[in-house]
Amino acid sequence: MLTPLQAQERAQALIERARKAGADAADAVYIADASESVSVRLGRLEDVERSESEHIGLRVFVGRRSASIGSSDLSDDALAELAARALAMAQGAPEDPYAGLAPEELLFKGPFPDLDLVDSGEPSPQELRSLAEEAEDAARAIAGVTNSEGAGASSGGAVMALATSHGFAGAYAATSRSISASVVAGEGGAMQRDYAHRMARHREDLISPAEIGRQAGERAVARLNPGRMKSGPAPVVLDPRVGGSLIGHLLGAMSGASIARRSSFLIGRLEEQLFDSAVRIVDDPLRLRGFRSRPFDGEGLRTAPRDLVRDGRITGWLMECASARQLGLAPTGHAGRGGGGAPGVSPGNLHLEAGSQSVAELIADIEDGVYVTELIGHGVNGVTGDYSRGASGYRIVKGQIAGPVAEFTVAGNLVDMFRAMTPASDLEWYRTINVPTIRVDGMTIAGD
Repeated sequence: MLTPLQAQERAQALIERARKAGADAADAVYIADASESVSVRLGRLEDVERSESEHIGLRVFVGRRSASIGSSDLSDDALAELAARALAMAQGAPEDPYAGLAPEELLFKGPFPDLDLVDSGEPSPQELRSLAEEAEDAARAIAGVTNSEGAGASSGGAVMALATSHGFAGAYAATSRSISASVVAGEGGAMQRDYAHRMARHREDLISPAEIGRQAGERAVARLNPGRMKSGPAPVVLDPRVGGSLIGHLLGAMSGASIARRSSFLIGRLEEQLFDSAVRIVDDPLRLRGFRSRPFDGEGLRTAPRDLVRDGRITGWLMECASARQLGLAPTGHAGRGGGGAPGVSPGNLHLEAGSQSVAELIADIEDGVYVTELIGHGVNGVTGDYSRGASGYRIVKGQIAGPVAEFTVAGNLVDMFRAMTPASDLEWYRTINVPTIRVDGMTIAGD
């Protein structure tokens, strides 16, 4: 894996090859990662894995025609062939009136902020094994845990570089550290499983392996002997482990490409009061040590914090340059890049601002409802906002968390769900989308 500076230079060199081959404009993206993981099960070493990947992608423009191509071979001969093939593909592609690089005047020329994304301490395989063993031992020590699906620890690093033919060049590196455990409680047909997992840019930001194991064990035991929910309308309370998915559906609908294709349930709702006026959702790509932190976006534009929802209203769409041109608007610095193809939309670190009530206060007036800890399936229609997903969790009876329940469905429409959404005060910061516990009134339960 190249250093950020080497990666940037390699991307710039590929751009030069593309221009010499006849491209009017071009951009190149280099993405590489390396990771090492160790897993244990029932106290024994189960697997040690090391993986490395390296990819460079080239996008060229001939007038309004464009083509993208990528390779994991970074030799000089391979890159020369890559540039020639990309140009030939672009010459035969259809014209796209919205294709092109970002406007030159919007490019972020630096200096780029230091977001503290790299942990300089690299754990050894033995250290990873010790972390995994500690997590599994703590999980198996919980009374009622009968088996283990294993525990693991991993360490990784990545480098991303972007260069364009009209003056942008930048690169950055990031690391990741993670610990997980998954165990089984009960016997025979009554068995239940659950897990706990944490990931951070720096090892010191993780909670202890013992705490991760304890969470996994206690969650599995708490799910034993689930009951069934009755069908009908009921308040639904979403655990932070699953509540972030609601924000994910909002992001998909706010994508400029979805708006341009008129395939979003938010069409015509830009000025509408979608949430309670106290709701605020923030995108912060410059958060120190954040999972989605980055100094520039996938087209070389500056990234910056932004309220996606303020006073209960969305503040606009999330746009890369192509959809911005199609909509006659300005790009928002949310372009994301993979190893090939045109940029898509990718947000930064997201959070739903905490409310004023504790979880106990949030559920205190619920006579009969459900606290959801797991969502199953993908029954969400991005065009209409219709929502229906399988779920499991715990029943809420007279304002208290009661026994476990499973095999039911929660359904509604995302627009109605957003209007009825109330966040609790228990916001924590360790996911890509951080949310507190969320209450949504007026949903429909399909159970017995």
